[in-house]
Amino acid sequence: MFNGLLPIGSVVLLKNSTKRVMIIGFCQKEINDNEEAKIWDYAGCLYPEGYLGPNQTFLFNGDQIERIFAIGYQDEEQFEFKKKADSVIEQLRKKSAGQQEEQPQ
Repeated sequence: MFNGLLPIGSVVLLKNSTKRVMIIGFCQKEINDNEEAKIWDYAGCLYPEGYLGPNQTFLFNGDQIERIFAIGYQDEEQFEFKKKADSVIEQLRKKSAGQQEEQPQ
C-alpha cells in the first residue's frame, strides 16, 4: 500500500463500495450535530464524473481505502506538501485521541 497521504488526483475504491472516488482534498474537518469535530484524511468526488457539488463530496480516511487504481501527479512541491500534511494529520489525530480519552463516558 501507499505510505502516508495519496496525492490529489489519486483514484481509489473504498471498502464496501462499487464506485471509484478521486481525491480532491486533505485534512477535512466535519462538525456533527453535537458540535463535535472530526478530521478526515481525504475529501473525494466520484470518478470519472468529477466534482458535482458539495452534496456529492465524500470524506474518508486512508484505512477505508480498499484499492488504489491510480496515484495522482507527484513532483518536488507535492513531496514537500506531503511531508507537512502527514505531520499535521498525525498531530491532529494525537490531539483528537487525547481529547476523547479525557471526556467522561
